[in-house]
Amino acid sequence: MEPKFSHNRKIEELSVELPAQPHPPHLESSRDRALQFNRGQPSDKDLDPDDVFEFGGYVAREAMCDEEYWTAAFLRAETHWEDRNRDRYVESHLRKYTDQEFNEIKKRRNVQFGNKCRCIVAMKKDSKDVKRPVLKSMVGTLDLRTRHLVGGETFPEERVKPSNFGSFRMTRSNRYGYIANLCVSKPARRQGVATNMLHFAIKQAKLDELERVYVHVERKNKTAQDLYKKMGFQMIERATPQLEEKQLYLLCLEI
Repeated sequence: MEPKFSHNRKIEELSVELPAQPHPPHLESSRDRALQFNRGQPSDKDLDPDDVFEFGGYVAREAMCDEEYWTAAFLRAETHWEDRNRDRYVESHLRKYTDQEFNEIKKRRNVQFGNKCRCIVAMKKDSKDVKRPVLKSMVGTLDLRTRHLVGGETFPEERVKPSNFGSFRMTRSNRYGYIANLCVSKPARRQGVATNMLHFAIKQAKLDELERVYVHVERKNKTAQDLYKKMGFQMIERATPQLEEKQLYLLCLEI
């Protein structure tokens, strides 16, 4: 699911149009039939104030349940296929992508070899009179992954001479954060959703004692480049053959 520069590593477009009232594709597995799509959001008493970031009518936090992981996967699927909505098989593609990404989100949550992943979401805040199900509340999502530089790398994906893997040590100095799969629904654009999700992600990176956060951005995506530069990210000038081939930039934020 995650080859180099696969869709999981690729920064997604910020302008994403979702249906006004999204209907989840029909998934056949018993696991998916157990999901409760009318499930409401956690109440304020279920959330630690230090684990949420409120802005406007929204709140950024980590996803907390399978329904939220699935909705994040669905939002990412809509993002990935938005420019191909005339494809006669688009519904089938959406179902497959959503199912795969749902599994990957849950898999990445399990810490493996010191690497972990936070699935961060932006949700519409409930009010006293308005209670929304998860499916109609999520307006944005991104992953914050913790990784380690290996084999003499000075930045992610750097091509260096092979080294003895046995000498590799997971230390604080070679840990870094990586932003992936950032997307925002069209109705929530230009309301600071992407910026505030990133603020929350950077806050979590600091709590994890990370010193750097990286992100790949498409060279044609000027909107995303401007967003990250506004947040303080700087471009890594030493382009690798992979970046040239995939038309990506690598940006880094020192925190």
